Amino acid sequence: MEQDAFTAFERDGWEQLAEAYKPRFGEVTKQSNGALLDALEVRAGTRFLDVATGPGYVAAAAARRGAHAIGVDFAQAMVDEATREYPDVEFQRGSADALPFDDASFDAVGISFGLLHFADPDKALAEAFRVLKSGGRIAFTVWSTPDRALGFGFVLKAVETYGRLDVPLPPGPPFARFSDWSECERTLRAIGFIEPRVVEVSQTLHTRAPETAFHMMLHGGVRMGSLLKLQTPEARASIEKSVLEDCAPYRNGDDIRVPLPCVLASAKKP
Repeated sequence: MEQDAFTAFERDGWEQLAEAYKPRFGEVTKQSNGALLDALEVRAGTRFLDVATGPGYVAAAAARRGAHAIGVDFAQAMVDEATREYPDVEFQRGSADALPFDDASFDAVGISFGLLHFADPDKALAEAFRVLKSGGRIAFTVWSTPDRALGFGFVLKAVETYGRLDVPLPPGPPFARFSDWSECERTLRAIGFIEPRVVEVSQTLHTRAPETAFHMMLHGGVRMGSLLKLQTPEARASIEKSVLEDCAPYRNGDDIRVPLPCVLASAKKP
């Protein structure tokens, strides 16, 4: 796996999409912030690190609980966006696989939908382990499998039917690796964490027709957006139409609400 190429691809993509992310993916991912912080037992006085902070949503939510929150992201545009939105929270640029903090610096580390953007997610989780104090907690969210996170399911099915999945993208980790609950538990234990717990958290993608998950991913995501942009114009039009048709059972007039749940995994450092 060409980790450097994948990291550059992801980082460069998010440098361009910092603003576009917020009204699309951001409006969905915020829905699980409370559950993530609850799993981490974040409260007043908790020293909390938000890895792959993006626009800073989780760090800001932790700060509202009275935690001392720090957010890090490898894209400077995301750090700038988070700093503008939440000037009272500390944000800095940093890589998930080489965190700029001392050992045992934090009580809790959260990674909200970041693992699928890391070239080496195991190394990122090992870094979280390193910076956690004994008794500290890790928690991360990823998308549920496409048969449950229907927005992704509709788009992927349409690409398979009308386009192609083998477009020229830098090779990276399997997109849905941690959608598998047993893989979450296995990986956390292998790194040294104990008491892994995995649950599903309900989330809903709310769009107004003709906007659907297709547009969310096309304009607000790096890997999925690139997959769609590399289709032929004819295939892309067919994919767009197919996704809108699949939304029919979840549509009331122009209002579309499609299930887009996530997997929430957490564990403890001995």
